Amino acid sequence: MAVVISALVTFWVGYLIYKKYKPQPVLFMGGMIMMYLAVILGYGEILAPKASTGSLFFDAFEFMRKTMSSNVAKLGLNIMAVGAFARYMDKIGASRSLVRLTIKPLLALKSPYIVMSCTWIVGLLIGLCINSASGLAMLLMVTIFPILVGLGVSRLSAAAVVATSLCFDWSPSDTGTIYAAEISNVDPVVYWSHFQFPLVMVAFVIVGLVHYFYQKHMDKVSGHVVAPLEAEKAEQEENNAPLCYAILPVIPLALILAFSSLWITSIKMNIVMAMFIGLFISMVCEFIRHRDGRRVFDDVQAFFDGLGMQMANVITLIIAGQTFAQGLISMGAIETLIEGSKSLGFSPMVMMLVMVAIIAIAAVIMGSGNAPFFAFAALTPAVAAHSGLAPVLMILPMHFAASIMRSCSPIAAVLVIASGMANVSPFDLAKRTAIPMAAAMLINVGMTFIYYYIAW
Repeated sequence: MAVVISALVTFWVGYLIYKKYKPQPVLFMGGMIMMYLAVILGYGEILAPKASTGSLFFDAFEFMRKTMSSNVAKLGLNIMAVGAFARYMDKIGASRSLVRLTIKPLLALKSPYIVMSCTWIVGLLIGLCINSASGLAMLLMVTIFPILVGLGVSRLSAAAVVATSLCFDWSPSDTGTIYAAEISNVDPVVYWSHFQFPLVMVAFVIVGLVHYFYQKHMDKVSGHVVAPLEAEKAEQEENNAPLCYAILPVIPLALILAFSSLWITSIKMNIVMAMFIGLFISMVCEFIRHRDGRRVFDDVQAFFDGLGMQMANVITLIIAGQTFAQGLISMGAIETLIEGSKSLGFSPMVMMLVMVAIIAIAAVIMGSGNAPFFAFAALTPAVAAHSGLAPVLMILPMHFAASIMRSCSPIAAVLVIASGMANVSPFDLAKRTAIPMAAAMLINVGMTFIYYYIAW
C-alpha cells in the first residue's frame, strides 16, 4: 500500500508540474503529504526521536528548516556564486565574446553538416563555462544558427544541434555536478575528471556522428535542398565587448582545475573563491574598458541579483526535492521497491537502470533536468547502499539522464527557446533531437557499465 500511495502522490506531483505549476511548492506539498501519511498509517517517521520537535505536525517544518540551513551554508553558496558569475558575464558581454571566438574555426570547414556536427561539439565544450542550457542555446541561436542556415542546413537541423548542445551537464561548476559530487561523497573535480570526462569524450564522437547522419537524412527526407548563402556578415553581432573578454568566463574554471588534486595542491581553491576572483578580474577589465567607476559598480549589481535568483530558483528547488524525497523515505516506498527488486533477483546495475528510467521519464514529462534530478538524487545513497552499488555509479547516469532527456521534451525551456527563434514547432524539434539523445543515453548507461565491470 505504501508503494501505491507513493506512486499516486508522485503521479500527482508530476501532473501538476506538467501543467506548469511551480515545482517548488508542488514538491514541498507532495513531500509533506507523504510524511504525514507515513506517520498516520504507521509506515515510518518524519524525524528521529532525538531530532523531533515533540510535535509530529511541526516535524515536517523542522525538516525543511534543517535542510535549508545545511544547503544554504554549503552547497547553496557554491550554486549561488556560480549563477551570479554567469549573470555578470552575460551583463558585460563576455559570454557572447566566448561564443564568437569559439565558433570562428567552424567557418573554415566547407561542409555544412560537418560544421553542424562540430557546432554540437563546440557547444558542449562552451558548456564547461556557460552552465545554462537555455542560456547557451540563446547565444548559439544568435551567433551560429544564422551561419548554419546560411551554409545550407535546414532550420530544424540547425536548431536541433543548438538545443542539444548542453545535453550533458558536465562542468565542474555546474549545479547538478556540484550536487551529484556532494551526494556521492566525491570531490567535484574528481567527479568531473574521472567519471564525467571519459564518458563525454566518447559522446563527442558518437553523438556528433549521429547528428551528422541523422540530420542530413531527415533533411533529405523532408525535401530540404542544401543551398549555401553568403554568410560573411552572419557572425557580426550587435555585441561590442572586446573579443579578449572570451577568456573571462574561463577564469574560474581554470582556477578550479589548476589548484586541485589534478595539478597544484599547495594552494587551496574552492568554487566560491574562484567565482569572486573571476568577478574581481572582470571588474578590472571593465574599468580599463570604460574608464567609468560608477558604471562598473552599477553593473556588479547583476552579480548580486544573480545570487538572489539562484536562491529563489535553484536552491529552493533542491530543498523542495529533498523534502519530497524525505516523504518517499518516510513512506518506506524505496525500501519496499528495493526489497522487491532483491526478491526478483535485481542486480546492482539493474537497480541503476530502474533509477535512470525514473529520472528519464520525469525529465521528459516535466520539461526539466533539474526538477527530477534534485527530486530523486537525495534517494541515491540509500538505494545504492541497499543494492551494494557505489553511490557515484548510480548518481552519474541519473545526473546525465536528466539533462539528456530534457533535450527531448517539447516543453523544455531550451527546446522552446530554440524552436521559437528558429520559427519551427517544438514538437518537430523534439523529433529531431530524439535519436541523437537516444545515442547519448546509450553511451551514458554503457559507460557506467564499463566503470562498474572494468574500471571501478
